[in-house]
Amino acid sequence: MTTPKKLLSTYNLGSLTLKNRAVVAPMTRTSAEKNGNANDRMARYYQSYAAGGFGLVITEGTYPDEEYSQGYSFQPGIANVEHVGAWKQVTEAVHAKGGKIILQIAHAGALAIGNIYKEGTVAPSAVKPFGEQSPAFGGDGGEYLTPKELTREEIKAIIASFAEAALRAEQAGFDGVEIHAAAGYLLDEFLTDFTNLRQDEYGGSTENRVRFTTEIIRAVKEKVGQRIVVGVRISQAKANYFVHKWANGEEDARIIFEAIGAEKPDYIHITEYNAHAPAFGDSGSTLVELAKKYGNTTIIANGQLDQPEDAERALEAGSDLISLGKAALANHDWVVKAEKGLPLESSLENILGPTPSLKDQELYGHAE
Repeated sequence: MTTPKKLLSTYNLGSLTLKNRAVVAPMTRTSAEKNGNANDRMARYYQSYAAGGFGLVITEGTYPDEEYSQGYSFQPGIANVEHVGAWKQVTEAVHAKGGKIILQIAHAGALAIGNIYKEGTVAPSAVKPFGEQSPAFGGDGGEYLTPKELTREEIKAIIASFAEAALRAEQAGFDGVEIHAAAGYLLDEFLTDFTNLRQDEYGGSTENRVRFTTEIIRAVKEKVGQRIVVGVRISQAKANYFVHKWANGEEDARIIFEAIGAEKPDYIHITEYNAHAPAFGDSGSTLVELAKKYGNTTIIANGQLDQPEDAERALEAGSDLISLGKAALANHDWVVKAEKGLPLESSLENILGPTPSLKDQELYGHAE
């Protein structure tokens, strides 16, 4: 196997210099304390990726407030001072191994199935989500609740909560924050035509439906954007509706990426089932290519880039960075293996089952 030279080259992301272009994607692990505090196991878990060579680690989705944002039991939070203190052991552990770490801030919206602060769920409109609550994440296997429609005042409060959460992330030692606008959670619910039936400035046209996301990016950038990296994650697929595509195809992509790009985030993180596949139909541009064309910022590609040669090809095709989920889970030392041409593990049998919580074998060691 040829050495993946671009993959192993440095990259400047905002004010950060990354030692390579390999990123650990955000992955739900349900291993925080019940009150949302990060813990020693999480510190050792995230540190192992830095020790294994990844230049950047993005955390699992972390809830920003003590209202309706928490999505499931044992999810970490960044909603209060205690959460800040608990995360410091994680950021220090990653930095000790030469890595950078970004906190993903996520509001679960209508897909929430476990919240220690509030009963019920909220969304842009009172539309019951597709699918059933996953028992693996603490759901009862039944239908989702019908959410309460957010008022304008509640929307403004959520926007402010993301900005305050970003400030707390900075205080906890994170190198940046990622705004989660993907996978069917609250920001994506605003973006999606059939979950957003609003008639005000946050509903109707694609321009209006992306407004909630762009206002959050703006508020976060105003709060911390001069000092730490601010990115945003976008997908078409949803946790509860995997095959979803934007209704107006490339025109929606143009509107969404131009609107996001106008807020000047440090990156857009695109996740597709296959990063190399056309975004719409059997031909045409990939979503990464459309984001690159219209978003005017760094692009992180995610989706079936598990092999170093696939990752290298994505970088050659225009992605600036690539992120890995399952391949990173199975190979915390993926970068070391890619550099040395070593075989990769592919089995996740003992990692993701029966629940996604951290397993002991993930907390130790890496290939030398």
